[in-house]
Amino acid sequence: MNNEFINKWISQLKKGTLSFLVLSILKDEKEYYGYDLINEIKKRTAIEIAEGTLYPLMNRLKDENLVVSKWVEQSSGIPRKYYNITASGIDTVVEMTKYWNNINKTINSI
Repeated sequence: MNNEFINKWISQLKKGTLSFLVLSILKDEKEYYGYDLINEIKKRTAIEIAEGTLYPLMNRLKDENLVVSKWVEQSSGIPRKYYNITASGIDTVVEMTKYWNNINKTINSI
């Protein structure tokens, strides 16, 4: 078994699915701040994600107009940046879900 190959493959698979996971979670119409979003991903999947991975991803999703963010003052502590999905983000994740389901069906039939 080639462990190095498998580890690289797993890393690429994670990178390719994180946008899908984030948009799918945000689609539930609940806003999340970064730390909350990381915990939600960990709760729903076996994928470990660090802040250093999430925030650049969120900036890319914002650049693509798939999510928006806003700063919210807290009664104690520093303000938090909350993320919401846009209408374009919802349309995108619907298409991604169709493709994902098709791939799963294809893989399961092998």
